[in-house]
Amino acid sequence: MASLSISSSSTIINSRASPPPPHRQASASCISLPMLPPKPLQSTAYCPFPTLHKCRKISRNVLTRATEVEAPVTAEAESTELPEILKTAQEAWEKVEDKYAIGSLAFAALVALWGSTGLISAIDRLPLFPGVFELVGIGYTGWFVYKNLIFKPDREVLFQKIKDTYKDILGSS
Repeated sequence: MASLSISSSSTIINSRASPPPPHRQASASCISLPMLPPKPLQSTAYCPFPTLHKCRKISRNVLTRATEVEAPVTAEAESTELPEILKTAQEAWEKVEDKYAIGSLAFAALVALWGSTGLISAIDRLPLFPGVFELVGIGYTGWFVYKNLIFKPDREVLFQKIKDTYKDILGSS
């Protein structure tokens, strides 16, 4: 394994390279970097903008003290309730008998999601596929809108399917 070391004179030396021949001063294994010029001294009397009233920095010692003040507790803050969806999810989690299996399935779903995003980004880098997939997506969106959203009876059927699926997943309430 090659290792590089930086000496104090700003020279990078490759430790695996052979030593340079004596008749040459520089080789491919040793690169000399130029030193930076020293930082210029800034005078407090110099003001680059004559229109400014004060150009020098004034240091101040500021002492702050924290005071302990309690805000009045209202009944609204004490009775903070969880939203309806969180209550439903919490009740459903309490009903589950095999929490280990559900946790494992959730972890597997996250890994599958991560893998699928990697696959999609790899396909997206191919030259022809992104344009084709975009056309397919536009076509499917148009078909879905025509089939399910334009006419009122079709819209009602779609909403009923969504409600039935929601009830199947969360249980009838």
